[in-house]
Amino acid sequence: MMLSPFFMQTYLWKYGWIEPVRWDSLPFRGVASRSKENPVNADISSLLSEGEPLSSIQDIPKHPDPTLNPRFIAALKRFQEANRLRVTGMLDDATRDAMNAPRCGVPDRKIPEVEKSEEVNPTESGISTSDPQHSDPAQITTTVPSITSASQRIRRELMEKKKSSQPQVGSNLGLGRHVRKKRGEPLKAGNKKGIFSKMTIKWRLLGEGYSVWLNIDQQRSILMRAFRIWSEVVPLNFEEDVTSPAHLIDIKLGFGTGRHLGCSQLFDGMGREFAHAWRLGDIHFDDDEHFVPPNSEQGISLLKVAVHEIGHVLGLSHMNEMTSVMQPNYIPANSRMELDRTDRKAIQRIYGRCSGRFSTVFDWVHRDHSASGNWVFQTYFFRKSWYWMYENRSNRTRYRDPRVLANGWRGIPTSDIDAFVHIWTREEDLTLFFKGSQYWRYDNENDRAYLQDSEGHIYPRLISEGFPGISGPIDTAFYDRKERNVFFFRGQNVTAFSVDNHMVVPGYPKAIIDVFPACVDGDHPLGDLDAVYYSFAHQSIFFFKGINVWRMVGDRGRQDNLPHNSLLPRIPINEQWLDICDVHPSMLTAPRR
Repeated sequence: MMLSPFFMQTYLWKYGWIEPVRWDSLPFRGVASRSKENPVNADISSLLSEGEPLSSIQDIPKHPDPTLNPRFIAALKRFQEANRLRVTGMLDDATRDAMNAPRCGVPDRKIPEVEKSEEVNPTESGISTSDPQHSDPAQITTTVPSITSASQRIRRELMEKKKSSQPQVGSNLGLGRHVRKKRGEPLKAGNKKGIFSKMTIKWRLLGEGYSVWLNIDQQRSILMRAFRIWSEVVPLNFEEDVTSPAHLIDIKLGFGTGRHLGCSQLFDGMGREFAHAWRLGDIHFDDDEHFVPPNSEQGISLLKVAVHEIGHVLGLSHMNEMTSVMQPNYIPANSRMELDRTDRKAIQRIYGRCSGRFSTVFDWVHRDHSASGNWVFQTYFFRKSWYWMYENRSNRTRYRDPRVLANGWRGIPTSDIDAFVHIWTREEDLTLFFKGSQYWRYDNENDRAYLQDSEGHIYPRLISEGFPGISGPIDTAFYDRKERNVFFFRGQNVTAFSVDNHMVVPGYPKAIIDVFPACVDGDHPLGDLDAVYYSFAHQSIFFFKGINVWRMVGDRGRQDNLPHNSLLPRIPINEQWLDICDVHPSMLTAPRR
């Protein structure tokens, strides 16, 4: 598509490249004052339609040839630089292609409008002065190129068929009335940045707002996946709620066409705007678009659109990174649509990082089931009845985690594992899980716990039977390959058990702090540990307690005259291992992909 210089000028004004747009004021122009109930604004879609005369958006000074206008050239250079194009100040083919790409309708550069009571220093918060966290509520619209002219007849038939065959979840809850929240209302309870101030956010797919392209279960499942993707990197839980009164629902989602769901903004049919959202508010999808599941090759990925819009609701603005879900242009999603590092850092600057204590942590060493049969290790974090596999190379958890412990580790207790021990010598290869006064041996080849092993032992066994002199329960344990001892921790004491002699090492139990002293006085876990494990990735032993971790001095540390087996000062667990986040329990029953 050939784009004229005057269209380019319109584009640069509309999206804030010539000068930042006062986006929050735009919806209120020419609109009557809101009533006490603060209803949604009158429609202003004509102001935002692509290709409208510039004067319909705002009074923009015209130039007979925009390409000769110094402001235009400077704006064009800013656009080119932000989009990683060759900075020429000229309308070359690459720049035309970038401007012609489908994109979100929110300006890329905005004037923040923050009430005095909610001002935040953008430098201190790490938030750009054009970030939408500081603007209330901005309509976010995203556009895609026309796929084909939609048949209204087909759509009506589909809609009639849906209405006759699908139950109306939430349709009797009075959800048809949509009221825009009052300005600053979400900023109560000390919320100074205009973000959600609670950790559990309730959402609902409106009963009167189903799509005709996907069945209800598909729609809810995809939306649940979209919320889960964000929940896996920040301490927010998203709960689907189909029963509470409408005013208790934080995010309402729905599909519609034209004038829809009592919204002030009109959808424009297939091929342009396909969604809009409000910060700390609702999300609407244009059902003239052909929404499809994540793995479909045709149509528009509902998962991709929903993740982007949820990001806006949570307070994120656009980012000019091709791999970011918040980049302005719509790019068809692949089957592994995830947040990249830029997205993670941006959302964590707003809501912080996940933290919490763990039941046990360990490296599982086993033979690879592939043709090579090599020995491999994988790092696991257990918390109550959930678990995460940690990918050390990328410093993040595996996609789709957490998972239910009972589904991933068959035959061991389904929650609150006390310890994992891998006794690995030339003579023995034992993988053991401990809980209470018992332990289970795990069959690595068949990926399940033994009921009876080759030696005739029935599992679970009492700890005292397999380790004479040790009785449960224990706090945690680990195997030291150098000393060939299993160290059992309980309270403030530790007991060493010799694998070679099959007995407690003389002189034990001892105080933990005597065996593993502190490098710095007063900085020591002392007792009641959550986990101790040897990390093959870090070649170190770590002691976990609460939200902190202590690293044991290795051979290199002893060269610095540090005490033998001493513990270095604590650091937060979430600084060493990133993004180990809970999700709402309801999301564990739905697969991520």
